[in-house]
Amino acid sequence: MGYFHAARALLYRDGVREKSHYCIGVYLESYRESGLLEDEWVLQFDHMRGLRQNDQYSLDARPTNTEVRQALADAERFIDRMEQLVRTPR
Repeated sequence: MGYFHAARALLYRDGVREKSHYCIGVYLESYRESGLLEDEWVLQFDHMRGLRQNDQYSLDARPTNTEVRQALADAERFIDRMEQLVRTPR
C-alpha cells in the first residue's frame, strides 16, 4: 500500500483523484513518457501491483522472507522518488 499511496500523492498534487491501482500505474506511465520519471519506477509499481493483487485474491501467494525484505527496501526508494516528484513543480 505504500507504493499506492506514494504514487497517489503525485496525482493529488496534480489535482487528479483516482483510487484504482491500475489507473495510477497508467498515470505514472504519462510521467515516464514526458521524461519526468525513469522506467524502473513504473515497472516497480506495476510489479508490486501484481504481487498485491496475487496476495489479495489468490491462495498461492507465499512470499519468502527475502522477498519481503527486498520489497520493503524497494518501497523506501520508491517513496523517496515519488516525494521528489511531488516537491518538483510541474
